[in-house]
Parts: sequence; structure tokens; C-alpha cells
Amino acid sequence: MTATTSAVGGLTIADAAAATGLTVHTLRYYERDGLMLDPVDRAPSGHRRYSEADLGWIVMLTRLRATGMGIAELREYATLCRDGDGNEGARLTLLRAHRDRVLAELEATREHLRAIDAKIGIYEGRLCGPGVSGPGVSGPVATG
Repeated sequence: MTATTSAVGGLTIADAAAATGLTVHTLRYYERDGLMLDPVDRAPSGHRRYSEADLGWIVMLTRLRATGMGIAELREYATLCRDGDGNEGARLTLLRAHRDRVLAELEATREHLRAIDAKIGIYEGRLCGPGVSGPGVSGPVATG
């Protein structure tokens, strides 16, 4: 038995929070709001015990959330997964739609980065002379 596990196994909520980078409040919220794939095990004392499978699921939720998936969609995805085999098409549709949004946001971010790089190139050129050049950008760049 280690400092992070109990006789019944699994991580305490504090250790699960540390392992996932979330707060204990967020972990409780995920459980209370129906976002967990399976009910979190409890020790005889009633304290939560998180399994490796729980942590893997939480990491996936965190990735989906970090890329802009809303709580309602997370809940829908969790429900579909809990319902088991037979709804893979619905899961795929949900994840593909989310992926398309993430890709669109990524392309917009790349465009913003190109504009920033162009502006950096302008200032480097002014400070270091004409021999210094930065990454270019296509299209008009606002002055400033």
C-alpha cells in the first residue's frame, strides 16, 4: 500500500486531482453532473477511490473540454459511452463535429500567428536593419 492508495485500492480524490491537474471541486462536479463513465468507487469510509480507468476517462474529458467541448456535449458523450455498444455512429458523429470545430479554430490561430510573425519581422527589420527578416504572411497586415 502506498501513500496514494488505500487498502481498497485506487487514488484518493486529492491524489486524483494532482494526477489530472484538476481541482477536487472539479472532480466532484464531474461525478455529480454525470460526466464520469462509471460511478467512482468508494472506500468503506465513503471516500472516493479513483481507478486508472477513471483517470484515463478524466484525461479524455479534460482534452475535450480544453478544446472547447461544452458540458452538455461532454454529458452526451459520456451517456453514449455508458450506454455501451450499438451507438458508435452517434459517438463518431459527435467527435467528428468537435474535431471539425477544433480544426477550424486551429487554422484561425495559425492565421493569427502568421500575422504576429509578420509584425515581429517588421520590428526586427527596423531594429536590426534590412538583413534581418522574419516569417512572412500573405494578405494585408494592419500597421501598428
